[in-house]
Formats: sequence, C-alpha cells, structure tokens
Amino acid sequence: MIFSEIFNLIFKTTMNTAIIYKTLFALLLLGSLCFGQYRFKMDGESKKYNAEITIEECETGACRNKADIIVFNKKGEKIQTFTSENLVIYFKDGLKSAKTDIIQLTSGMTQDSPVFFGDFNFDGTEDVAIRNGNGGNYGSGSYDVYVFNSTRKQFVPSAELTDLASSYQGMFEVDAKRKRLITYARSGAALHYTSEYQIIPNKGIDLVYEKITEFTDEDKTKTTIKEKINNKWVVKKSYK
Repeated sequence: MIFSEIFNLIFKTTMNTAIIYKTLFALLLLGSLCFGQYRFKMDGESKKYNAEITIEECETGACRNKADIIVFNKKGEKIQTFTSENLVIYFKDGLKSAKTDIIQLTSGMTQDSPVFFGDFNFDGTEDVAIRNGNGGNYGSGSYDVYVFNSTRKQFVPSAELTDLASSYQGMFEVDAKRKRLITYARSGAALHYTSEYQIIPNKGIDLVYEKITEFTDEDKTKTTIKEKINNKWVVKKSYK
C-alpha cells in the first residue's frame, strides 16, 4: 500500500513537471511570434508621404527578410501597402531600440535607405522605390520601383526603372534639373562606369551618356566618354 502511494506521488510529480516544461515552451514560442517583428517609420523622406515598415528579422547591425511597407499621406491616411521579399537595412551604429518600439528611421542611421521617394519619371508626381535584396552590381542594393499613376490614383510597378535600380551600384540618382537618371557600376578595381538615362515619353528610358574610367598598371587613367547627340553617338577619349 505504501509503495503504491509513493509510485502515484512520483508519477504525478513527473507529469506536473512535464506539463510545466510544455507550458514554458509554449509561452516562449508565443513570445517569439508576438515580438519577432520590428517596426520603423519614415516621415522625413518625402514632401507628400510617410512610410511605415514592419520587418521579420533584425539583428544588432542589420534587418532583413520579408517586410510590409505602408505608405501614408501627411494626414496619416493609408495610401497603399507593398511587400518586399527581402528588404535589407544596414545600420551605421547598430540597432539599439527594443522590439516593441516604433523606431524613427532617418537617412543618417542607415548605409542605404530601404525606401526612396522622388519623381523618377519626371511627370510631376512622386514615385517610390523599395529595397528588395542585394541583387545589384557587386552585391549592392536592388530596388523595386513603383511610379504613381494619376488615373488609377495608385503606385504601379515599373519594370524598366526596377531593372535600372537593380543592375548597378544601388539606387540610381535623380538629376531633376537635367531630367536624367544616373547609375554607377564597376568591373573589378580598374573599370568604373557612370551612365545617364533620359525618360522618353510613351517610349521608356534611353541611354544618352556613358563615362568609362580605366585605371592602368602604369598609374595612368584612361577615360572614354560616349554621348548621344542628335541621336548619334559622339566618342571622346583622354589619357592622364
């Protein structure tokens, strides 16, 4: 009789311990689900829009993986939601805020902005570019570009501008005065490329300028400039 009571006590204690461990495991799993996402807001990058980013994975120096980006107008009204399968943010001084914070993201905090606003096709309306991985030249940032469609009142994907923002060294520059998009690339340490594109209405983008700088073994620089003038290429070369 005494042996039976002792056995029952041990069995109940073992079962209770197992239940406790299962409960703790479930709580830990639930905690990771609830607090596994980070939220950032960007409200100083555009005259018309703010953005809020929710991303799946962050470490001390970087965030990456799938992310949702919500664009709002300055009144706080939701305009459109985008998804990036691999939004990447590299922090200059590390990420120190807690997961429960909505972190204010500024250009000074990151090496490359995860979201760019600007008039990329020079039609008078702001467009948006969203980081999607490191598919650019030598593993640099690549971006999905969406231009604002005034008729549909929403941002629509631009295959040509996305290709331009994904094939070179990061996001292209916008020269609003000259209405040109500027890209940079390199091939090894010796060859550096600067290319300029114009937007042709109803036709697309057109390469109109290219500068190739080659650093030779003799510590000299060979520069080749190609410029399209009256639809014909003019080539100039120089050595220094």
